[in-house]
Amino acid sequence: MHLNFNSEKPIYLQLAEAIEDDILKGIFSEESKVVSTTELSVNLKINPATAGKGINLLVDEGILYKKRGVGMFVAKGAKEKILNKRKKNFYNGFIIELLEEARKLNISNDEIIKMIEGSERLK
Repeated sequence: MHLNFNSEKPIYLQLAEAIEDDILKGIFSEESKVVSTTELSVNLKINPATAGKGINLLVDEGILYKKRGVGMFVAKGAKEKILNKRKKNFYNGFIIELLEEARKLNISNDEIIKMIEGSERLK
């Protein structure tokens, strides 16, 4: 797990996204225990309150849940929630802006599709 301390994005959001990434990659599966707030703060050299804020954000979203005295666990359906949230964010943050810019430049949807398909060949 890597955090960028020079980023404008708050550390607690980076932490929450990193845990989400680990869930998407299968590092943390549903119902598995995740790293504690204390472990995160020590390993990442961040304030425990910052680590707690990132964890609590995921709890509030239903991605993690607390077992009192045991720790934090990945909720059932967490991966699906993350995928849905990120797809929505991708659509709102990238696709909408792409389409708005394309309209300004008079680029048709067919041209956009050709551009995207052409980018596959660049890999």
